[in-house]
Amino acid sequence: MINFTPIARSFLLPRLGQHERYISHPEAVQQEQLVRLIEKAALTWQGRKYDFSTCRTYEQFATRVPLYRYEDLQPAIMRMVRGEKDVLWPGRCFNFAQSSGTSDGNHKYIPITRESLQWNHYRGASDVVVHYLNLNPASRLFAGKALILGGSFANELDLKPGTMVGDLSATLINNINPVANWFRVPDKQTALLEDWAVKLPALVEKSKGENITNLSGVPSWFLTVLKEVLKATGKDCIHDVWPNLEVFFHGGIAFEPYRQQYERLCDMSKMHFLNTYNASEGFFATQSSWDTTAMLLLLDVGVFYEFIPLSEVDSDHPDVLPIWEIEAGKTYELVITACNGLWRYRIGDTVHIEQLNPVKINIAGRTKSFINAFGEELMVHNADKAITRAAQETGAQVLDYTAAPVYAGDKSKGRHQWLVEFEKEPASLDEFTALLDKYLQEDNGDYQAKRYKGIFLDAPQVIVAPRGLFDRWLATTGKLGGQRKIPRLSNNRNVIDQMLTLNN
Repeated sequence: MINFTPIARSFLLPRLGQHERYISHPEAVQQEQLVRLIEKAALTWQGRKYDFSTCRTYEQFATRVPLYRYEDLQPAIMRMVRGEKDVLWPGRCFNFAQSSGTSDGNHKYIPITRESLQWNHYRGASDVVVHYLNLNPASRLFAGKALILGGSFANELDLKPGTMVGDLSATLINNINPVANWFRVPDKQTALLEDWAVKLPALVEKSKGENITNLSGVPSWFLTVLKEVLKATGKDCIHDVWPNLEVFFHGGIAFEPYRQQYERLCDMSKMHFLNTYNASEGFFATQSSWDTTAMLLLLDVGVFYEFIPLSEVDSDHPDVLPIWEIEAGKTYELVITACNGLWRYRIGDTVHIEQLNPVKINIAGRTKSFINAFGEELMVHNADKAITRAAQETGAQVLDYTAAPVYAGDKSKGRHQWLVEFEKEPASLDEFTALLDKYLQEDNGDYQAKRYKGIFLDAPQVIVAPRGLFDRWLATTGKLGGQRKIPRLSNNRNVIDQMLTLNN
């Protein structure tokens, strides 16, 4: 295949000049985005409701428009799903990303408008490539093809003709410029297969003989694909199958718990890993340096960002800050206003501000994915870091995990219970558990205080899950596939008890 990378560089790298504005003018860039969004939606039902035609400043916007959770916007979104025009965004929306469930167990349907595809999702994906090409001058990315894992469309709703609901990745694949199909595998028909028992072997067959230079997807699921490719080809290293593979663009869940396994499967002299923040609600950030996995927040992709301090998350009237008022080193709940019609929308993610000028972030976890049953305030980033260190020190390899509290009984204190599926179990589960406990204490002062001398909280318990348990549980939820996400931490026992019951 001809190496089109030099041509791609000439088209893509000028974008770096626009990103330079983020450093010295973040407030101006974000104010421009807000005005653009308000003006575009002025004649919608939402725009008329809050008189967007006379709204031109952030102060006016924040005073008029309340904060929304999905449940608050759901009636308006379902009007859009049923085909109504000019509700939250101008025109009719034909695509909706089916996201994880709400508190009442129903699916969420995130609008994917024409503008959100062009201004945000595809622009964000392009920005990832821009930064990678800048970081790797020797790249031959476009001398081969990308292996991109996608989901499928759902058939659970009675939809009007032309309206489609499914995974975000399915919508992106279905609407992508046909030219891009020259540089990606598998073909659209295979990529959109719904049954993963059929799809996985098809992915392997379609990709194993191709010149793959890059991967894009969720780390946990892609690991399964790579192992199946190695099994089918009889190889031990993925670079023996795809010698020109050079980068994995990953997102969806933390990569660190899986890094050791990827390094074992790859020739690390050839391989790079790049962190991205791409959600159903929008493409928000990408890693832009090899020095840190912290991600550059994309400020001109049709999204206006606001931030709620972590201490205010449960308040009925929380303080809300624009980007020019946040502080480095602090964690905030992310709020977005975007070109998909989500206005001051609390997406449920928390981000840690690693630096300012430009703003770089790491995902700290979900606002509902934590354990605080005993005042320990354990977040997903604490858990990811601790379990990664425990695995490295014991030679274990973790495939998946989830954790939840066990409440105190008459003769026992409370503790945390961890259900862990290993690719390679530690020689001593007791040692692994002790190290997990140690590193959790080192990374989280509140957890350490509750564990002090075992006065308030007993040592954690680790239960080894049999191979395939997490996939079996995901299959029962209808979420087995390329964008699967395991709930890492829960403040109740709903998820872990379901898994333990399934195991028994």
